[in-house]
Amino acid sequence: MDDIVREGHPALREVTKPVPMPLSQEDRDSLHCMLQFLKNSQDEELAEKYKLRSGVGLSANQVGLNKRMFVMYTSDEQGRLHEYALVNPKIVSHSVSMIYLPESEGCLSVDRPIQGFVPRYESVKIKAYDLCKEQAVLLKFKGYTSIVIQHEMDHLDGVMFYDRINQENPFKLPPNVPIRSLYSSREE
Repeated sequence: MDDIVREGHPALREVTKPVPMPLSQEDRDSLHCMLQFLKNSQDEELAEKYKLRSGVGLSANQVGLNKRMFVMYTSDEQGRLHEYALVNPKIVSHSVSMIYLPESEGCLSVDRPIQGFVPRYESVKIKAYDLCKEQAVLLKFKGYTSIVIQHEMDHLDGVMFYDRINQENPFKLPPNVPIRSLYSSREE
């Protein structure tokens, strides 16, 4: 956890720079280390031993690297594992409908609880280079994984999740948009 850049550090507010391709060995190693951190953080024994907070996504600027790349290691609502090390990701399309996590979002760079709804697109399609597959990919995410992708993409653009919370009323949702809680079927 000591290597994670914390809220207030200028690196979290910078728009990250594109990563030159083909990937350098240094960039490959950085992505592998970031992915291993996420895996370790989700292992109860290792997390306790090394005092790690559990994470599902980690962007390069969260470890002090000004590079457009991030990793994700999580399961979706159907229990399918999603493991990615994405370089130069770009959202190419998204749904009109939106979702949010009822308990708000968390972040390895934020050590305090923040309440409020963070509206996200229900589904996104991105193109990127995936180190895990060693090729350029076009990926579609829906539900929880879509939220994780957008959270990490925001990091690459210098945006924190709480920037998306309504500042006057943290539990107010955007009007005139179909939006629902990820874990309920009730429309808001």
